[in-house]
Amino acid sequence: MEDRATATPVTPDINARIAGRVRALRTALGMTLDALAAKCDVSRSMISLVERGESSPTAVVLEKIATGLRVPLATLFEDSSAPASPVSRRGDRTPWRDPESGYVRRNISPANFPSPIQIVEIVLPAGARVAYETGARDVSIHQQIWVQEGTVEVTLGRVTHRLAEDDCLAMRLNEPTAFRNRTRKPARYLVIIASERSRAPRR
Repeated sequence: MEDRATATPVTPDINARIAGRVRALRTALGMTLDALAAKCDVSRSMISLVERGESSPTAVVLEKIATGLRVPLATLFEDSSAPASPVSRRGDRTPWRDPESGYVRRNISPANFPSPIQIVEIVLPAGARVAYETGARDVSIHQQIWVQEGTVEVTLGRVTHRLAEDDCLAMRLNEPTAFRNRTRKPARYLVIIASERSRAPRR
């Protein structure tokens, strides 16, 4: 299997795209930098750097920010300037590499198309691990992990699932989650995401 985590070129302007998405989503929610910082447990200065495109944030930091903005992580990588279309072409997909774990992700779903479903491709390098610390969320997010190549361990809270090629795991993002590749080869998997607003509690 080709090591896509090494071979895939990463477009330099992806940080500018993330910056614009974070700023636009925060503004749409009417949140100040201080309010978002308190909500997602990321410092105000870090969020400001991200919004100015002056930082290369890790996947863990971006996931916290996305949670504070009430969207799935994949939403931060969408190209808001792309025309809405039901079709996504290979050349439209900009890869992003996590500076900490080295994993590479690409949004597969068409950008700006009104759908509750998002598909993301992940390549997790040999020996890599990424752990998301977020637990309960304001938005209900479900996702399924479908392994295309290699083997990956997915830990939900205290339960670990070892997934081999063609295995699929259904999960809800309501507790800390970790992905680990213990092998000497990269693992590639698809993440299918469905999100919805959490219902207000009944009185």
